[in-house]
Amino acid sequence: MSFPHDVPRRGDAAFIELACRNPFNRRVLERVGALGAPDAWLVAGCLYQTVWNVLSDRPVTENIKDYDIFYFDADDTSYEAEDAVIQRAAALFQDLDVEIEVRNQARVHLWYEQRFGHPRAPLESSWHGISSFLVRGTCVAITGDGAGGYRVAAPYGLDEMFDGVLRPNRPYAKQDLYTAKAASYAARWPWLRVEDWDAER
Repeated sequence: MSFPHDVPRRGDAAFIELACRNPFNRRVLERVGALGAPDAWLVAGCLYQTVWNVLSDRPVTENIKDYDIFYFDADDTSYEAEDAVIQRAAALFQDLDVEIEVRNQARVHLWYEQRFGHPRAPLESSWHGISSFLVRGTCVAITGDGAGGYRVAAPYGLDEMFDGVLRPNRPYAKQDLYTAKAASYAARWPWLRVEDWDAER
């Protein structure tokens, strides 16, 4: 299936505008600063999947399972401290009928091997966590300042997201995990172009 739309505008402003067509993204971004968590960002699926939905002329919230917030607090990597932020988020976003998942990126290495079967080195910031998703074009995030201003994190740029190109993020991806993730995306948005793990770059 071919790409459904040309994208006449690119860059941070276009990304923010498309992502905020999803009212849940917009409301989370308006409040994320009030969470009181350092280096807090709305990340990944709820953002790029909203863009793909817009480009597909589909409902903006379709196929979006949850809304992920990353923050980074290396001063306290206990589960109890993370859970306190999770509980604050539950109260802050209680009027939104969506699942909000909050994770301290400073403690990812403590549970990663048990969940995914292989260890990983400690992350150094939320940006580091954002840069380590399996698919390069999905390494995106937005944060808000509570006053209508936004900042974008896109370690590998935004073109692959806008173009619907799924390419392995080789420093972090494992072949089996990448293949499964790309297949899942392509099943939901069939116009996406999946790059084979062994493709030459």
